[in-house]
Amino acid sequence: MSLQKLARELDETARQSTSLLEGITAALEVLSDTPLSRDSSVRQAMQMIITALQGQDRIEQRCRNMALATRQFSLLPPTAPESVYDEIWQSLTLDELRVPSLSGIAANQNHGDIELF
Repeated sequence: MSLQKLARELDETARQSTSLLEGITAALEVLSDTPLSRDSSVRQAMQMIITALQGQDRIEQRCRNMALATRQFSLLPPTAPESVYDEIWQSLTLDELRVPSLSGIAANQNHGDIELF
């Protein structure tokens, strides 16, 4: 698979995950506008859904960051030094992609953000 195709697939994954949220967001709006929203178990369930939505946003950000890096990698000549690749990773927004020591360990970190991986 070419790097450009990989970038397109990452963008599509981000787009699809975003489109899944429309129905969930609509359901939350319905729940919040009913007398049921005063029930503590319903409020708790709504908070759990909101937390999951925040996790989806993080996944979307990761996909978009990886797509950007992939596009930049595809422009590099085969002889590009490793330091150029490192610079591309370091320019990304999310710490777990940008900082090598955090790569692949987001699930083990407790920093207040919701993580699903």
